[in-house]
Amino acid sequence: MIKVGIIGGAGYTAGELIRLLLNHPDVELVFVNSSSNAGNKLTAVHAGLHGETSMSFTDLLPLDAIDVLFFCTAHGDTRKFLNDHAIPEELSIIDLSQDYRIAAPTHSFVYGLPELNRHAICEAQHIANPGCFATCIQLALLPLAKHQLLNHPVHVNAITGSTGAGVKPSPTTHFSWRESNISVYKPFEHQHLAEIRQSLAQLQDSFRAAIDFIPVRGDFTRGIFTTAYLECTMELDEVKNIYNDYYNDHPFTFVINENPDLKQVVNTNKCLLYLQKIEGKLLVISVIDNLLKGASGQAVHNMNLMFNLAETAGLRLKPLAF
Repeated sequence: MIKVGIIGGAGYTAGELIRLLLNHPDVELVFVNSSSNAGNKLTAVHAGLHGETSMSFTDLLPLDAIDVLFFCTAHGDTRKFLNDHAIPEELSIIDLSQDYRIAAPTHSFVYGLPELNRHAICEAQHIANPGCFATCIQLALLPLAKHQLLNHPVHVNAITGSTGAGVKPSPTTHFSWRESNISVYKPFEHQHLAEIRQSLAQLQDSFRAAIDFIPVRGDFTRGIFTTAYLECTMELDEVKNIYNDYYNDHPFTFVINENPDLKQVVNTNKCLLYLQKIEGKLLVISVIDNLLKGASGQAVHNMNLMFNLAETAGLRLKPLAF
């Protein structure tokens, strides 16, 4: 059994990660650290876990008792933790924050998008889990980058559920504001653009085109619905072949022939992709659950790869009923 610990156990992504790990056939969840909730039952924060566990949060850090440590911390906190604590040499780390997503000679983290870096993830000890917007957008564009087809500006609109903003209340997550409402934020300068450009350039050295990304706050709780379009001279059947070939051996990303909706992916680790060609423009629709494929589900997928397990272990999840 793989022994697991979690740092930062009180947020939405931590709640989903705990749920997945408790039901994973090859995992023993050893501790969930949260200094502000130490001594409280996990179910006091994550009520959906009633009947799943009697564990309590702890402020202890038994790092020598685990094989892999997940960080569900605020951006910047993982780096601080690793600088301030003695980390066992053999301990594997999966960080869900943005601290190590950009490659640098100062760290050893591998960018954990399995559809891009599966082989490197299998060899890695430290993984930087991608951002939720970044995951959804990259999966829409990676096959084009592999075939050197990103030579024109890419226009992206993506709407996300309120859980993407985290559990800490703010004016734009309050139900009275969010319900029956949408708004744009960080147009053209969202923080996930850097990791998206990094991944696309990994496949297409010549990639210099603009990514005009408009993020939108949605009036729902979970999921990301992305539309991306760009100029493309190839016929639609050729483009579909490129996408099907790219994702043929990836168990969670599917190219479908029907226009998707968000409820098809909520509570799953799937990404659904739908392609259309209209008057010289290629439209790619990409949908994921931001808390699973965009965060905790992808983190478990990365763990499975690191420990030579079946990629789908613990991730056979079904969409929520309508």
